Amino acid sequence: MDWEDAFPMATRTKAPVTADLAVRYGGLEPEALIRAFRVMHTSRRLDDREILLKRQNRIFFQISGAGHEAISAAAGTALRAGRDWFYPYYRDRAMCLALGVTPAEMLLTAVGAGADVASGGRQMPSHWGAPRLNIVSQSSPTGTQFLQAIGCAEATRHLDPSSDAVTLVTSGDGATSEGEFWEALNAACLDRLPVVFVIENNGFAISVPLEKQTAGGNIAKLVSGFPGLAIEEVDGCDFVASYQAVRQAAEYVRSGQGPALVHATCIRPYSHSLSDEEKLYKTDEERAAEAARDPIVKFPEWLVQEGVLDRYALQVLVHDIDLEIQAATEAALNAAPPPAGSALLHLYSDRVDPCSDAFATPPQFAGDPRTMVDEINLTLAEEMRRNPQIVIFGEDVADCSREDHLRKLKGKGGVFKATHGLQKKFGSERVFNTPLAEAAIAGRAIGMATRGMKPVAEIQFFDYIWPAMMQIRDELASMRWRSNGGFACPAVLRVAIGGYLSGGAVYHSQCGEVEFTHIPGLRVVFPSNALDACGLLRTALRADDPVLFLEHKRLYREPYNRSAHPGPDFLIPFGRASVVKGGRSLTIVTFGALVQKSLLAAIDIEKRDSSVSIEILDLRTLAPYDWEAIRRSVEKTSRVLIAHEDCLSWGYGAEIAARIASELFDRLDAPVGRVGALDTWVGYHPQLEAEILPQVDTIVREAEKVLRY
Repeated sequence: MDWEDAFPMATRTKAPVTADLAVRYGGLEPEALIRAFRVMHTSRRLDDREILLKRQNRIFFQISGAGHEAISAAAGTALRAGRDWFYPYYRDRAMCLALGVTPAEMLLTAVGAGADVASGGRQMPSHWGAPRLNIVSQSSPTGTQFLQAIGCAEATRHLDPSSDAVTLVTSGDGATSEGEFWEALNAACLDRLPVVFVIENNGFAISVPLEKQTAGGNIAKLVSGFPGLAIEEVDGCDFVASYQAVRQAAEYVRSGQGPALVHATCIRPYSHSLSDEEKLYKTDEERAAEAARDPIVKFPEWLVQEGVLDRYALQVLVHDIDLEIQAATEAALNAAPPPAGSALLHLYSDRVDPCSDAFATPPQFAGDPRTMVDEINLTLAEEMRRNPQIVIFGEDVADCSREDHLRKLKGKGGVFKATHGLQKKFGSERVFNTPLAEAAIAGRAIGMATRGMKPVAEIQFFDYIWPAMMQIRDELASMRWRSNGGFACPAVLRVAIGGYLSGGAVYHSQCGEVEFTHIPGLRVVFPSNALDACGLLRTALRADDPVLFLEHKRLYREPYNRSAHPGPDFLIPFGRASVVKGGRSLTIVTFGALVQKSLLAAIDIEKRDSSVSIEILDLRTLAPYDWEAIRRSVEKTSRVLIAHEDCLSWGYGAEIAARIASELFDRLDAPVGRVGALDTWVGYHPQLEAEILPQVDTIVREAEKVLRY
């Protein structure tokens, strides 16, 4: 039932609305004020009902929006469901109700029902999400939503330049201590993006008070120096004032002048969650002061005083809300849980299968052999022509950010030239530099991909990917699963990785791919040659899943791994290994830079012993990996060695070795061999680097050990 027709009796006023009253009501009609009260009171009643259910052990977690109802409902009232875009945080129950999420849907989330529209029972309560309303699936990490909102706003500008849609992102004051908040503000102001930030300041970040969280105690003052940022400060317990503040902020943003921030001071009359006890750190006096500002008490008193509602109509409206919540509670408690066998549903796309034969297309070779980096560049250009939603961004990826200098300069196009010339070909709207902020690069890509774009974001060196880890692990890879298929995030992250380049040392030579193959929902690709780089990158760009595309720096320009261009439709399916060399005595499972080293090791061993022949499998993709190819080869050779560049202990090869031991033990004639780097950092001096990273003779020694067994 729509709020407008929820209870006609409650819309009676004692006097007609005059121009003076319209100003006093913030431009809202009485019906809108009554609707706001219904939203706010429903929000509090839902919190109270969930608290009761949690204490009865009928739900499993509870976190409330109590005290935030006025600013939250105001934000939902001032903006447009299904047209604007929303990145709420867990206290925004009232906003989601105002946008159109129903009490019944919220209680289905609380019980973890399979019919829960936000996540299908996969997320905690108050982790909002509603595709039909443009409420993007919320996660638990604080502050990650800011950067995704930036990407969402950029997508609005790209997909429909004439649109006046804004992106709203909210948080508590505590989350403004996260670096992602500041990175988001910087990006929003640099590009004058249509983003409204609403900071709901209730004075505490769990138990940490404002004065220990925010310098000076006022985030609005701290951000006042950002150029083009409109700032509104408001009593977040006053619905009408909050509505006016959010509306003014939205109007500023819609006018194209830049982003806006609303700093709303509110209260938190309940503990942080039912896992917290606020009496341990809040005095009775503090709690009494909060109660005196409670919008659920103050707003209906004001409505009666203004003659918008009489007390009888108010009582009837409250009773109607209670009946609705009771009915919704009974239905939710009887709702079925997520069905058995559904745990892996929506982990990956059900629309596009990049492992299928649809992605196995033959090459149509033309031209001279090209390096791997040249093939990456050409493949990106071909796919950008094919798909106008592809954008490329990161640090130094553009030819020149100062467009008026483009004609005078050759252009940079990446520190390894992988994107050279693409800005000149496709324009600065599609190929552009970003601030030096890896989390921002990944977060913006997530926001864009959620909107249907195909962002190709570059992390300049794998060694510097770690600031983006929260965005990659907890956001990018989980988006489809945690929203139960409601949202997808098929971004591509290109990352230069690996050593064997003299002088790279600790921070320009590391591997660490195993940290990412352990993440559900993320595809991880690691080509070893130009041909595979072309086919696998094209598959990544046409797939519907997030992909981490690892490009080994040493392999960018090697003479031995070059290939003629295989054509604009050449694709390689994920999860299919390549048999680089056939053999019957030993299988070497490897990838990346160790493919060539394994080949040289095999040639050396076979030259000295003609009775030995070694098979080499290049995995090409690490998640998924081609178990069937490994199984077939090991069953044939009965001996296996796994070689990778990363540290040996807890490395990628450990999982394959364990699976071989578990499933193929009876086919083995020797223990599984492993080769990897020493368990330390990569050193600067070439001799030290050579000692640390696996070399051809390292593989030879381990292979001969397995062969001798």
